[in-house]
Amino acid sequence: MKKALLIIDIQNDYFENGNMQLVNSEEASENAKMILEKFRSDKLPVIHVQHIATRPDATFFIKGTKGVEIHENVKPEIGEKIIEKGFPNSFRETDLLKYLQEENITELVILGMMTHMCIDATTRAAKDFGFNCTLIEDACATKDLEINNRKIKSNDVQIAFLSALNYFYATVINTKNYLQDN
Repeated sequence: MKKALLIIDIQNDYFENGNMQLVNSEEASENAKMILEKFRSDKLPVIHVQHIATRPDATFFIKGTKGVEIHENVKPEIGEKIIEKGFPNSFRETDLLKYLQEENITELVILGMMTHMCIDATTRAAKDFGFNCTLIEDACATKDLEINNRKIKSNDVQIAFLSALNYFYATVINTKNYLQDN
């Protein structure tokens, strides 16, 4: 079994002064950085996914802006794969699946932003493509949502999405436990 780290959309617009600030994005990026350092020290593959807005009415991740850039805590190093995407699912209309297959990767450790959107869509797709997935819960971030005039706090969104992914789609674990076990 060959393992790779998949870092999804940890980009400047999700942080303070960005165009789509998430709750706990800084803390999530610090945890992501620890996992990234572990993969680099173990010389395991690292894949960065960067969302570039394709919709004409997009308000964040706009090409050429500081907001679209990958955050400094997880900046890619030379030799690390970068996948650009335009949809929540990191596999959709990208070469991610082809790359993973060419590299004989069968296990993904997934983290990033937003839990309720791109993390959810990508994790479900990865499982459907046959990958074993581990999701680092505290290296992910989301935001408050609203439906039918009801506000759902980010913590509740996070717990709901992670609990739905846990077991069948992924093993959900925190940074400390992942680093202790690996």
